[in-house]
Amino acid sequence: MIFTSFLKALGQIGDRRFRKVFWRGIGLTLGLLAAITAVLVWGVGWMVGDAVTLPLLGEVQWVDNVLSWAFVALMIGLSVFLMVPVASAFVSMFLDEVADAVEDRHYPTLPKVKGPPLSDEIRDGLAAFGVLIVANIVALVLTMILPIAGLPVFFALNGFLLGREYFTLAAMRREGRTGAKAMRRKHGAVIWAAGVLMALPLIVPILNLIVPIIGAATFTHLYHRLKAKHG
Repeated sequence: MIFTSFLKALGQIGDRRFRKVFWRGIGLTLGLLAAITAVLVWGVGWMVGDAVTLPLLGEVQWVDNVLSWAFVALMIGLSVFLMVPVASAFVSMFLDEVADAVEDRHYPTLPKVKGPPLSDEIRDGLAAFGVLIVANIVALVLTMILPIAGLPVFFALNGFLLGREYFTLAAMRREGRTGAKAMRRKHGAVIWAAGVLMALPLIVPILNLIVPIIGAATFTHLYHRLKAKHG
C-alpha cells in the first residue's frame, strides 16, 4: 500500500501543477533569504556609517563594506541549511493544489472539495516548519550525544512528523480536522512507516526540496487506499 502510493506519486512528478507549487516555493524562499540579506547589509551600513575611527588606525572608510560582505557570506552559508526547511514551509502552504492534481488524475469520480482558507494553509505551513525545526534540533543534539543512534533517531522522528503532517493534510480535505485526527490514530503505524519513507530523501541535497510535494501526493493516495479498505 505504501510503496504503491509512493510510486504513483513519483509517476506524476512531471505534472504541471506539481511544478508550479515547487517553483513557487523556491521563488518565495529565494526572495525571503535575499530580503533578509539586504536588510542585514543595510542595517550594518546604517549602524557603522561611512567611516569609523579605530585606535591606532584613525578614521577608516572600509569597515562597513567588510562587515556587509561578511554578512552576505554568512547568509549564503546559512542558506545552504535554511533552503530546505524554508522552502518546505512555503511549499506546505500550497500542498492542497498537489492533492487536487492527484485526485483529478487518479480519482476523477470524487466530488470536488473546497480547499482550506489561505490563512489556515499559512498557519499549517508555519506550524509544520516550526515542528520540523525543533525536532531536527533535538535530533542533532542526540546525534552529538549518541553518534551511532543519530540517523535512526533522525529518520524515526522525521518519519513521525512528516507522516503526521502530510496525512492530516490529505485526510482533512474530506474528513475535516477531527476526522483526519481519528484516522491518523487508527492507522498510526502505517502512516509512520510512510513518513519514514518520505524522510529518507531529506539527507540528499536537491532531492530533499521535492519531499513536501512527493509527500503530499503519496499521502493523498494513502488516505484514499486506507479509506477504501477500512472505511
